[in-house]
Amino acid sequence: MAMPMLTETHKEKRVQWARQHLNDNWKKTLFSDETAFQLFRNTLKRWHKGERPIHPVPKDRTKIFAWGGFCVKGKTSLFCFKQIMDANFYVEILAQHIPEINQMLGKFQQDNDPKHTSRVAKDFIQKNIPKIMDWPSNSPDLNPIENLWNIVKSNVERRMPKNCGELKQFMEEEWQNIPRATLINLVDSMKR
Repeated sequence: MAMPMLTETHKEKRVQWARQHLNDNWKKTLFSDETAFQLFRNTLKRWHKGERPIHPVPKDRTKIFAWGGFCVKGKTSLFCFKQIMDANFYVEILAQHIPEINQMLGKFQQDNDPKHTSRVAKDFIQKNIPKIMDWPSNSPDLNPIENLWNIVKSNVERRMPKNCGELKQFMEEEWQNIPRATLINLVDSMKR
Protein backbone atom coordinates (compact mmCIF):
# COMPACT_ATOMS: atom_id res chain seq x y z
CA MET A 1 0.00 0.00 0.00
CA ALA A 2 1.39 3.40 -0.93
CA MET A 3 1.46 5.89 1.88
CA PRO A 4 -0.15 9.27 1.24
CA MET A 5 1.91 12.41 1.68
CA LEU A 6 0.92 13.89 5.02
CA THR A 7 1.03 17.59 5.68
CA GLU A 8 1.64 18.97 9.17
CA THR A 9 -2.11 19.63 9.41
CA HIS A 10 -2.87 16.01 8.52
CA LYS A 11 -0.42 14.84 11.17
CA GLU A 12 -1.91 17.11 13.83
CA LYS A 13 -5.45 15.96 13.00
CA ARG A 14 -4.39 12.30 13.16
CA VAL A 15 -2.90 12.84 16.64
CA GLN A 16 -6.04 14.70 17.78
CA TRP A 17 -8.21 11.90 16.37
CA ALA A 18 -6.09 9.22 18.10
CA ARG A 19 -6.34 11.01 21.44
CA GLN A 20 -10.08 11.50 21.04
CA HIS A 21 -10.64 7.82 20.18
CA LEU A 22 -8.00 6.20 22.40
CA ASN A 23 -10.55 4.57 24.69
CA ASP A 24 -13.22 3.79 22.08
CA ASN A 25 -14.76 0.36 22.19
CA TRP A 26 -13.46 -0.84 18.82
CA LYS A 27 -15.42 -4.07 19.26
CA LYS A 28 -18.49 -2.01 18.33
CA THR A 29 -17.07 -0.64 15.07
CA LEU A 30 -17.72 -2.01 11.59
CA PHE A 31 -14.68 -1.18 9.41
CA SER A 32 -15.35 -0.88 5.68
CA ASP A 33 -13.54 -0.08 2.47
CA GLU A 34 -13.08 -1.10 -1.13
CA THR A 35 -10.02 -2.46 -2.88
CA ALA A 36 -8.90 -3.88 -6.24
CA PHE A 37 -7.80 -7.44 -6.87
CA GLN A 38 -5.60 -7.84 -9.90
CA LEU A 39 -5.40 -10.88 -12.13
CA PHE A 40 -1.77 -11.98 -12.51
CA ARG A 41 -0.69 -9.77 -9.61
CA ASN A 42 2.46 -11.90 -9.18
CA THR A 43 3.85 -10.45 -5.96
CA LEU A 44 4.52 -13.76 -4.23
CA LYS A 45 8.18 -14.57 -3.79
CA ARG A 46 9.24 -18.07 -4.77
CA TRP A 47 12.63 -19.68 -4.39
CA HIS A 48 14.01 -21.69 -7.29
CA LYS A 49 16.96 -24.05 -7.54
CA GLY A 50 19.06 -23.28 -10.55
CA GLU A 51 17.85 -20.98 -13.26
CA ARG A 52 14.70 -19.05 -12.44
CA PRO A 53 11.79 -19.79 -14.78
CA ILE A 54 10.37 -16.89 -16.73
CA HIS A 55 6.62 -16.49 -16.54
CA PRO A 56 5.00 -14.29 -19.15
CA VAL A 57 2.84 -11.58 -17.64
CA PRO A 58 -0.08 -10.28 -19.69
CA LYS A 59 -0.05 -6.59 -20.56
CA ASP A 60 -3.73 -6.29 -19.61
CA ARG A 61 -3.82 -6.61 -15.84
CA THR A 62 -7.53 -7.11 -15.35
CA LYS A 63 -8.95 -5.95 -12.03
CA ILE A 64 -11.99 -6.85 -10.02
CA PHE A 65 -12.96 -4.41 -7.29
CA ALA A 66 -14.46 -5.44 -3.97
CA TRP A 67 -16.26 -3.72 -1.11
CA GLY A 68 -16.55 -5.30 2.30
CA GLY A 69 -16.81 -4.62 5.98
CA PHE A 70 -15.94 -6.45 9.17
CA CYS A 71 -16.11 -6.26 12.93
CA VAL A 72 -15.55 -8.69 15.80
CA LYS A 73 -18.96 -10.25 15.08
CA GLY A 74 -18.06 -11.20 11.49
CA LYS A 75 -17.93 -9.89 7.95
CA THR A 76 -20.40 -8.49 5.47
CA SER A 77 -20.72 -10.40 2.24
CA LEU A 78 -18.09 -9.40 -0.28
CA PHE A 79 -19.44 -7.21 -3.07
CA CYS A 80 -17.44 -7.67 -6.30
CA PHE A 81 -17.67 -5.30 -9.26
CA LYS A 82 -15.75 -4.14 -12.35
CA GLN A 83 -17.05 -0.63 -12.89
CA ILE A 84 -15.54 2.49 -11.37
CA MET A 85 -17.32 3.37 -8.13
CA ASP A 86 -19.00 6.75 -7.89
CA ALA A 87 -21.22 8.13 -5.11
CA ASN A 88 -24.45 6.67 -6.54
CA PHE A 89 -22.93 3.23 -6.98
CA TYR A 90 -21.50 3.39 -3.45
CA VAL A 91 -25.00 4.10 -2.11
CA GLU A 92 -26.33 1.11 -4.10
CA ILE A 93 -23.72 -1.13 -2.46
CA LEU A 94 -24.55 0.17 1.01
CA ALA A 95 -28.28 -0.25 0.36
CA GLN A 96 -27.76 -3.92 -0.50
CA HIS A 97 -25.77 -4.42 2.70
CA ILE A 98 -27.95 -2.45 5.16
CA PRO A 99 -29.37 -5.61 6.82
CA GLU A 100 -25.84 -6.99 7.37
CA ILE A 101 -24.49 -3.62 8.52
CA ASN A 102 -27.33 -3.10 10.99
CA GLN A 103 -26.90 -6.63 12.34
CA MET A 104 -23.25 -5.96 13.20
CA LEU A 105 -23.34 -2.25 13.82
CA GLY A 106 -22.16 -0.18 16.65
CA LYS A 107 -20.37 2.53 14.66
CA PHE A 108 -19.86 2.45 10.91
CA GLN A 109 -16.39 3.42 9.71
CA GLN A 110 -15.58 4.65 6.23
CA ASP A 111 -12.75 6.83 5.00
CA ASN A 112 -13.10 10.34 3.58
CA ASP A 113 -13.09 9.35 -0.07
CA PRO A 114 -15.18 11.93 -1.99
CA LYS A 115 -17.73 9.29 -2.99
CA HIS A 116 -18.22 8.44 0.71
CA THR A 117 -18.62 12.08 1.73
CA SER A 118 -20.76 13.16 -1.22
CA ARG A 119 -24.18 14.68 -0.59
CA VAL A 120 -25.96 11.59 -1.94
CA ALA A 121 -23.94 9.26 0.32
CA LYS A 122 -24.35 11.49 3.38
CA ASP A 123 -28.12 11.66 2.85
CA PHE A 124 -28.39 7.88 2.52
CA ILE A 125 -26.17 7.21 5.53
CA GLN A 126 -28.01 9.73 7.69
CA LYS A 127 -31.32 7.96 6.96
CA ASN A 128 -30.09 4.35 7.14
CA ILE A 129 -27.02 4.03 9.35
CA PRO A 130 -27.45 5.39 12.87
CA LYS A 131 -23.83 5.89 13.95
CA ILE A 132 -20.98 6.91 11.68
CA MET A 133 -17.44 7.33 12.95
CA ASP A 134 -15.39 10.38 12.09
CA TRP A 135 -12.15 9.49 10.32
CA PRO A 136 -8.99 11.54 9.70
CA SER A 137 -8.12 12.40 6.10
CA ASN A 138 -5.33 10.50 4.33
CA SER A 139 -5.33 7.70 6.90
CA PRO A 140 -5.86 4.35 5.18
CA ASP A 141 -3.06 2.95 7.34
CA LEU A 142 -5.27 3.39 10.42
CA ASN A 143 -8.01 1.14 9.03
CA PRO A 144 -7.52 -2.54 9.98
CA ILE A 145 -9.45 -3.61 6.89
CA GLU A 146 -6.30 -2.78 4.90
CA ASN A 147 -4.55 -5.62 6.74
CA LEU A 148 -7.53 -7.89 6.04
CA TRP A 149 -7.37 -7.02 2.33
CA ASN A 150 -3.67 -7.94 2.30
CA ILE A 151 -4.43 -11.35 3.84
CA VAL A 152 -7.21 -12.05 1.35
CA LYS A 153 -5.12 -10.86 -1.62
CA SER A 154 -2.18 -13.08 -0.61
CA ASN A 155 -4.47 -16.09 -0.23
CA VAL A 156 -6.09 -15.44 -3.61
CA GLU A 157 -2.73 -14.99 -5.30
CA ARG A 158 -1.41 -18.27 -3.90
CA ARG A 159 -4.25 -20.02 -5.72
CA MET A 160 -3.05 -18.49 -9.03
CA PRO A 161 -6.38 -17.65 -10.71
CA LYS A 162 -6.16 -18.01 -14.48
CA ASN A 163 -9.14 -15.86 -15.48
CA CYS A 164 -11.65 -13.36 -14.10
CA GLY A 165 -14.13 -16.08 -13.18
CA GLU A 166 -11.55 -17.84 -11.01
CA LEU A 167 -10.34 -14.54 -9.57
CA LYS A 168 -13.86 -13.61 -8.42
CA GLN A 169 -14.53 -17.12 -7.09
CA PHE A 170 -11.25 -17.18 -5.14
CA MET A 171 -11.88 -13.65 -3.79
CA GLU A 172 -15.26 -14.70 -2.41
CA GLU A 173 -13.97 -18.01 -1.02
CA GLU A 174 -10.92 -16.49 0.66
CA TRP A 175 -13.04 -13.66 2.14
CA GLN A 176 -15.42 -16.26 3.57
CA ASN A 177 -12.54 -18.39 4.89
CA ILE A 178 -11.02 -15.66 7.07
CA PRO A 179 -11.45 -16.97 10.64
CA ARG A 180 -13.20 -14.87 13.26
CA ALA A 181 -10.03 -14.97 15.38
CA THR A 182 -8.25 -12.96 12.66
CA LEU A 183 -11.03 -10.36 12.70
CA ILE A 184 -10.80 -10.10 16.49
CA ASN A 185 -7.00 -9.70 16.35
CA LEU A 186 -7.30 -6.93 13.75
CA VAL A 187 -9.90 -5.06 15.81
CA ASP A 188 -7.82 -5.52 18.99
CA SER A 189 -4.85 -3.93 17.19
CA MET A 190 -6.69 -0.60 16.91
CA LYS A 191 -5.77 0.68 20.37
CA ARG A 192 -2.08 0.16 19.57
